[in-house]
Amino acid sequence: MISIDALKFDEKGLIPAIVTDASTGKVLMLAYMNRESLEISMKKQLTCFWSRSRQELWLKGETSGNYQHIVSIATDCDRDTLLVRVNADGPACHLGTTSCFEYPVFESDENHAFSYEMLYELIKGRKTNQKEGSYTTYLFNKGLDKILKKVGEESTEVIIAAKAEDKKETVYEIADLAYHVMVLMIEAGISLDDITKELASRHVIDKKVKQEKMT
Repeated sequence: MISIDALKFDEKGLIPAIVTDASTGKVLMLAYMNRESLEISMKKQLTCFWSRSRQELWLKGETSGNYQHIVSIATDCDRDTLLVRVNADGPACHLGTTSCFEYPVFESDENHAFSYEMLYELIKGRKTNQKEGSYTTYLFNKGLDKILKKVGEESTEVIIAAKAEDKKETVYEIADLAYHVMVLMIEAGISLDDITKELASRHVIDKKVKQEKMT
């Protein structure tokens, strides 16, 4: 563990803190801490910053209720920046968005990043802004029964591929299943955060299996 004494605060006694979602890795915000706010953050396990505009300590969520529960704090190789991983109770931005970084400045036409969040939003867009000829739009128009049928079919395809021990085909079919499950999630009003929180709440993944009595 790196001690606070090893950190390099600037001439104003501040150190930048990059806050990310512990589950998704998404950058939520950038703020500053001084030694006191960092100590409070570690003690309360809630993010506390130094407001440069108000010149006072600022416990995130104290007025909004959008607390950020700290999972871990790390520093970089130069010891002059903090990376704070959190589980957030609500939006990080005062404008009500999940992240403060929601405003594109540049996007490459050649290099594309994939994320489940991006795919989810793309599928969701096919429901709210329907596109002619889109398979996803077709599924939403057909309704829940059609979507459930496709989830069932894709589940079967995964089983068949896995049983054949065909890794490439199994990966392909799992990807198909994941896509159709996302369609179902959107149809049912279930967000990625809902699933993430449910999984995070399960502290014990492996449950004891009841052994059948030998007869």
